[in-house]
Amino acid sequence: MVSYEVTVSTGNLAGATTINNVFIKLVGTEGESDRKWLMGFKGASSFMRGVVSSFSVSCPVSIGKLILIELDKKQLPLFPEDSWFPAKVEVKSPEGDTYNFPIYRWITDSEVHRFREGTALRVFEDSHHLGRYSRQQELTQREKDYRWDVYEEGIPHCIKTENIFSLPCEVRFSFTKTTEFLFTASTGLTELQLKGLSNCKKKWTNIDDINRVFCCNRTDISDYVQEHWKDDAFFGYQYLNGVNPMLIRRCSALPDYFPVTDDMVFLCGQCSLADEMKKGNIFLCDYKQLDGLKANTINGKKQYLMAPLLLLHKTPSDEMVPIAIQLKQTPAGDNPIFFPTDSEYDWLTAKIFVRSADFQEHQLNVHLLRTHLLAEVFAVALLRNVPMVHPLYKLLIPHTRYTLQINHLARLLLISKTGVFTEFAASGGEGMRTLLKRSLSSMTYISLCIPDDIAERGLEDVPNFHYRDDGVKLWDIIHRFVQGVLSFYYKNDAEVQQDSELQKWILDIFEHGFLSQAGTGIPQSFTTVAELVKFATMVIFTCSGQHSAVNAGQFDYGGWMPNTPISLQLPPPTTKGTTSEATMLQTFPDVNTTVQGMSTMWLLSKQSSDFVPLGQYPEDHFSEEIPCKMIKKFQGDLEVLSAIIKARNKSLDVPYTYMDPVVVENSVAI
Repeated sequence: MVSYEVTVSTGNLAGATTINNVFIKLVGTEGESDRKWLMGFKGASSFMRGVVSSFSVSCPVSIGKLILIELDKKQLPLFPEDSWFPAKVEVKSPEGDTYNFPIYRWITDSEVHRFREGTALRVFEDSHHLGRYSRQQELTQREKDYRWDVYEEGIPHCIKTENIFSLPCEVRFSFTKTTEFLFTASTGLTELQLKGLSNCKKKWTNIDDINRVFCCNRTDISDYVQEHWKDDAFFGYQYLNGVNPMLIRRCSALPDYFPVTDDMVFLCGQCSLADEMKKGNIFLCDYKQLDGLKANTINGKKQYLMAPLLLLHKTPSDEMVPIAIQLKQTPAGDNPIFFPTDSEYDWLTAKIFVRSADFQEHQLNVHLLRTHLLAEVFAVALLRNVPMVHPLYKLLIPHTRYTLQINHLARLLLISKTGVFTEFAASGGEGMRTLLKRSLSSMTYISLCIPDDIAERGLEDVPNFHYRDDGVKLWDIIHRFVQGVLSFYYKNDAEVQQDSELQKWILDIFEHGFLSQAGTGIPQSFTTVAELVKFATMVIFTCSGQHSAVNAGQFDYGGWMPNTPISLQLPPPTTKGTTSEATMLQTFPDVNTTVQGMSTMWLLSKQSSDFVPLGQYPEDHFSEEIPCKMIKKFQGDLEVLSAIIKARNKSLDVPYTYMDPVVVENSVAI
């Protein structure tokens, strides 16, 4: 007789414990063991949450190299069938070899579940028929569990699900995440509801009333925003380091539809617009994607949504300041160009319309589409096409955590017909659908890769651009990590080309994420290791650093409503000299619209206590020496970047923390 030492680790999750009887069968290249009841000295506590238990499985002779294990559980008489979350199984053979079986799945039934050995396995060329059969069986089941659905024509596809409970157990929130999310959501409006504000459809009559609501939830940065929201330098700063750093680009020639001249913006012959463009000091934000969108109706009142053009100037003191604003795309007599030299409220009102337009562009394109919806596509394609022991699965699965459920909730609570965004944002409803379609059709692969995007927008040398500085460093760290891991498995380009599971993954993304639009530049297949490495880097960066950059600061910059109005309910001035503080207040959204926007941004900015920071992997999917070393190196590089960011922030009036690895979550989880 020979003996195999089996170690079973149960996950440290709420509800992970089973009191059912657990059975295992070992399958090797030369045979298989009997189905063995795992009964050890720990008895019923062997499979408690977080417990590691060891067992012995005997066979008459060696069964060769282990290929897979079979696990099942049977309920005890008089006891209900429960769920079990095994984390991993390790088997030591009589020959002294150690085999690792990563599981990290809920077992909720009494069926037999097969898991393949995951150490140093050439997953794209299983030599044993049992391995090939197990892989195909796994993917066949995954295709049933993870099906594509069309939520809205013209936008990325999503997972097909009837409700949260029809999502596979593995992708749902933990108990901790669920309770905290519900608590935050339910308490976000509580104080405001007690004050009777969430249903108040009145207009604001003075700025102090807005301040009293704002005081319910505050951050250091939101306090700074409240104090400086009228300042031109801070207004411009937000286009570099606020929640939407994706629109600004260097301007070398003004669009024909933005007829700004020297005598309008540079008085007293200080300098010419042409000269400043040549020096690279002029920047443009063009909200042309908002042009012609149907504005929402809120509280029975028509809302107003502009498609502005904003011209910014980098001053000799390295400040980015606005110098001209045109609120509609087409020049006309009733579409004046506003300047800092105009009256206080003419200029401030123009900036308010720009900030409201930026809210719509940010929320729907930069945040929802380019992080949430793409992350869901990456996740569903991975879960449908790539088996658990594939190196790409191991690399990317931590970056899919909670994404499918948070997006399901977004479709249910935010962008549905009765969702907060649909009911209270200027672009809610028909405008939202139009903008999402326009944004996807104009999206490019380049714009998803921060080094390429920064170069394409001409922003390489803009001073005080912390999003760029931290983002490019983070991209480089992720790229080195991904290159190290994938190069360990793929020794040449031919191995990438021959990996059918990898090719199915990227084709699924091209078809269901980018709707087969070749103009996006998204690859339809991989021909080289370098192509694979860059795309996987983009996936991880999008799901972690980029999402943090455009999500975590929502309340910081939007909690003080005048800085980021969710909607506006008076049209912009058509002639100068007609604005005042009273007209500004009348233009702002109603009290209840303001409250809904504030509470939603508070919820979307709130981290869960089971947050997993970038580079931390509670689940041991990799067991090979080289990838494990690469993970340690990755974590060390992230620690260095965090220290650099913290040191830089000490000298800033407004610290930029959103790309600090210690606050960047591994996945789109909120």
